[in-house]
Amino acid sequence: MKLKEPELETIIPTKVIGPMKICCNGEPSELCSVPMATFEIPLWHSAQRGALLSKKTAGICVGLIDDVMTRSVIFEAPDLFSALSCKSRIENSFESVAEVVAKTGSFAKLKSMHAENIGRLLYLRLGVETGNAAGHNMVTKAADAVAAFIVGSVCENLVFLSVSGNCCTDKKVSAVNGILGRGKRVSAEIIVPRAPCIKILRTAPEQIVDLNVKKNLLGSILSGGIRTANSHYGNAVLAIFLATGQDAANVTEASQGITFAEVSRGDLYFSVNLPNVIVGTRGSGKNFPFVLKNLELMKCQPSDPFSSGRLAMLIAGSVLCTELSLMAALCNPGELTAAHLRLERNGK
Repeated sequence: MKLKEPELETIIPTKVIGPMKICCNGEPSELCSVPMATFEIPLWHSAQRGALLSKKTAGICVGLIDDVMTRSVIFEAPDLFSALSCKSRIENSFESVAEVVAKTGSFAKLKSMHAENIGRLLYLRLGVETGNAAGHNMVTKAADAVAAFIVGSVCENLVFLSVSGNCCTDKKVSAVNGILGRGKRVSAEIIVPRAPCIKILRTAPEQIVDLNVKKNLLGSILSGGIRTANSHYGNAVLAIFLATGQDAANVTEASQGITFAEVSRGDLYFSVNLPNVIVGTRGSGKNFPFVLKNLELMKCQPSDPFSSGRLAMLIAGSVLCTELSLMAALCNPGELTAAHLRLERNGK
């Protein structure tokens, strides 16, 4: 079925935030600007306050910890013991499976396999390195080839059921993603001296640490959050996703993560930890002029072999800016409400 071309151009308000002072993967600190597309006007101001704070300190340090896109395949065996036998044989065939994956694409490289059963059902979660692409299509293509190889050469008594078995886990919050990661796993930290903390954030380190425990940690436990304890990672993540041509639905996984804060020698130590930042600088959505312009602004040109990793790190730095700014606002009764009324409702 042929779809009609959209009649109207969709425009999402976009502002360039920064520059923020950031150090990526141990490289020298640099000043970076980040585009954010959002209808929530206060987000820009929150991010800008965090960026300003970063320049009053040694800066934000960000590390790219892991990079793997996943897809899970479902098989069915005749019975439980056949499933367990096949599980063992598949796990012992890593090198052969890796060869199959490598043949499906120039950048596809098998990094991990995780299998478990539910009775006679067998779920195989594949982790694939996908270069500068986010890798949705690349890993699905690889999973199809792996499934055919397993049924044809490793366990002929298995029946292939689906290329996606919900253990991936795509566009859903899950424990497995929080533990094993999906996309880029990134962490960012900053040490905020007491004086700029009080002057710019208008609160003391002890107040932010106390609120982080009682709101982000205990509140998330009380609500039943799954391996997540943060205020609003999704806001900054989605805004940069939209500005850089990402699959916006992956904000579901990317909003999962843990904020950690403590007082260190009288100063504030603050970190954000995101296990599922699914981004790419090549592939679907990246050929729009505004996307290419924004990627160039962030020095994440598709021609750079590490540009997708850099993009994920700049997202983590931006999340830190907005998370810290919001936590500070929440330490001051009425500040959050007043900001939204002033910026979105003309003070009403």
